[in-house]
Amino acid sequence: MLKRLKVVIAISGGVDSSAAAFLLQKQGYEVIGMFMRLAPLDSSPCGIEDNIQQDKYLTGLGVDKQQESEDAARRVCQKLGIKFYPINLARQFKKEVIDYFLNSYVRGLTPNPCVKCNQVIKFGYLLEQAKKTGADFLATGHYVQNSKFKILRQLADSKFIYKLFRGKDKDKDQSYFLYNLTQEQLARVLFPLGGYTKIQVKKIANKAEMPYLKKESQDICFLTGDHNDFLKKHLNLKSGKIKILDGKIVGEHQGLPLYTIGQRKGVEIGGIGPFYVAKCDYKANTLYVVKDCDDPVLYSNKLIAENVNWISGKEPKLPLQCEAVIRYHHQPVKCIVVVGTGHCPVQQNNRRKYLIKFKKPQRAVTPGQSVVLYQGDEVLGGGIISNL
Repeated sequence: MLKRLKVVIAISGGVDSSAAAFLLQKQGYEVIGMFMRLAPLDSSPCGIEDNIQQDKYLTGLGVDKQQESEDAARRVCQKLGIKFYPINLARQFKKEVIDYFLNSYVRGLTPNPCVKCNQVIKFGYLLEQAKKTGADFLATGHYVQNSKFKILRQLADSKFIYKLFRGKDKDKDQSYFLYNLTQEQLARVLFPLGGYTKIQVKKIANKAEMPYLKKESQDICFLTGDHNDFLKKHLNLKSGKIKILDGKIVGEHQGLPLYTIGQRKGVEIGGIGPFYVAKCDYKANTLYVVKDCDDPVLYSNKLIAENVNWISGKEPKLPLQCEAVIRYHHQPVKCIVVVGTGHCPVQQNNRRKYLIKFKKPQRAVTPGQSVVLYQGDEVLGGGIISNL
């Protein structure tokens, strides 16, 4: 009798992970539910990691909200008759995601914490915990697809390569957040929802009578309120001048980390607006703005990408013609990728920097965000947008 393959599902209590767990069980896998505790608790009888003390950085996570999700995840696992393990990753989440989020703003960058969380927490720490259970795979409820391909090198000599693709539901596709996946990780990861739409997933979960939370999760899980309120609470912000690019002072900003390129909301200059953020000068603590939302200064025909990961595990032949996505849900734009040139160093910390030149100028290219490279629906890789 063949041994059933064991898979750990990252269970959150929401509809996506609940449907994914149901589908995996239906496909014949031995399924284990693993819930990530990311907010600190007073005690953790079932957790693998030790707890940490409540501190100012974690007050936004909401222990009550986490407990509600954990209770729902437990009910889903009970419904399916599978084991349920909550694990405490609060310390790692604070260090790798929340501290990264805040420190990026201090450095004048606009971070994407979901990219970091997927890279380090879900497919880093959680995958390692899954391996410790003896699981063959880790599965998540991401709307993305991966496949294994055989590559023939010589007769009777072949190897496999793993590729990552957009999910079937283009509105819910989450491939943008997963460009840091490696060949080793893709060999151990399953995405049961990649071939479904969100509507289909809800129908599957409802038909199976899964007791999931009806409330959808928000984009940044540790923000229970306004984004800027969180930054105001945890950063030492310094007000300064707001200037039009010609040098005329038109107002006072509340702290540069509260603003990002192209932003209109929050640039509160009474009576003479609206204004759009064109530049944040951290040395002079000055915010530069323009009145036209399509001002040429807001557009760029290139960017520098650093900390680039190639899904295949090796750099493709350059120059590379492909499509770039400069923020989540942004339309892909044709581009050419070459090794960094000019004032941009080719090498940094043993990793190349790349110059990405757009066929059509793009609005609000924002340092700190991710640029992800595609060929059709295939994710080639991506990196962090650097200051030019």
